[in-house]
Amino acid sequence: MADSGFLRRRRFARIKRRMREIKVLLKGAMHTDHPVLVHLIPTRRCNLSCTYCNEFDDFSKPVPPETMRQRIDYLAGLGTSVITMSGGEPMLHPELDNLISHIRSRKMVAGVITNGYLLTADRIQKLNRAGLDHMQISIDNVMPDEVSKKSLKVLDKKLQLLAEHAEFHVNINSVLGGGIHNPDDALVVGKRAIELGFTSTVGIIHDGDGQLRPIGEKEREVFLALKQLEKSHYSQVNYFQDDIAWGRAHNWKCRAGARYLYICEDGLVHYCSQQRGYPGKALAEYTVDDIRREYITEKSCAPLCTVSCVHQISYFDFWRAPQTIKGPEPQVQQASRLVQLQ
Repeated sequence: MADSGFLRRRRFARIKRRMREIKVLLKGAMHTDHPVLVHLIPTRRCNLSCTYCNEFDDFSKPVPPETMRQRIDYLAGLGTSVITMSGGEPMLHPELDNLISHIRSRKMVAGVITNGYLLTADRIQKLNRAGLDHMQISIDNVMPDEVSKKSLKVLDKKLQLLAEHAEFHVNINSVLGGGIHNPDDALVVGKRAIELGFTSTVGIIHDGDGQLRPIGEKEREVFLALKQLEKSHYSQVNYFQDDIAWGRAHNWKCRAGARYLYICEDGLVHYCSQQRGYPGKALAEYTVDDIRREYITEKSCAPLCTVSCVHQISYFDFWRAPQTIKGPEPQVQQASRLVQLQ
């Protein structure tokens, strides 16, 4: 049972976080020449190997802390609102807490996407002190299997620790598709997240190109049930999933490379984790001119895209600035189509 002092700190942290999030929304609505969200990779290595994932390896060294701080400073100079540490498994970086503190010191919102395996009560307290704002954990099934070890059975004790100690916002993302054997598992995970006081979202797993892989009737039933569980929060801005769940192309303007940036461990700017290679430019050389160009560049992969974070950030600008430049076809899609042709 949480003590009254902890509950007061959690409420106070939530109020301060909401105030800063309102500033993010206002700034995003008023100005288009800055990134709203950046996913920054501190290490490519992960302690798991889920079969559907193409975003990790088991050997990479962490990016040196000073290099990470330089990237954070440069992003602050571009006017970035939110930096989320992703991976790989970002908690494998030995200086993650200090990097989160540095993000906050530059007046940006700090998030982390983790598999949750490395969480302990002490680790959560350190994240509190670092000023972490948001954490997301994806849980793929109830029992671990050959597809994924990110199961509720393994992680439930970690979730209980978060409920008891975390002063930051926690979102639990359950998934459908991508070889997940039992769609009902997603509903069990979502209900458990709400029970513990977290927000809950559902993701539809994409293929290796970040593109839609159709789901079946049972998955759609679970999808609709999960949507009813969702609480009001920015992570629930996911209207595009209504098209994805029914296998329809979604008509939207992708602002990747402008409002959303994916910075790999080598310090290169990419559209997203699934379309690495474009623009493929070093962050240290990325300017407002690049942001303006990519803002009006139409991405050929957009209609069947399932990458939630890019969709959510692009909602800032769905109503304005038509995209007038036809962008290059992402290399990963070109390779996939060549295989199909062969």
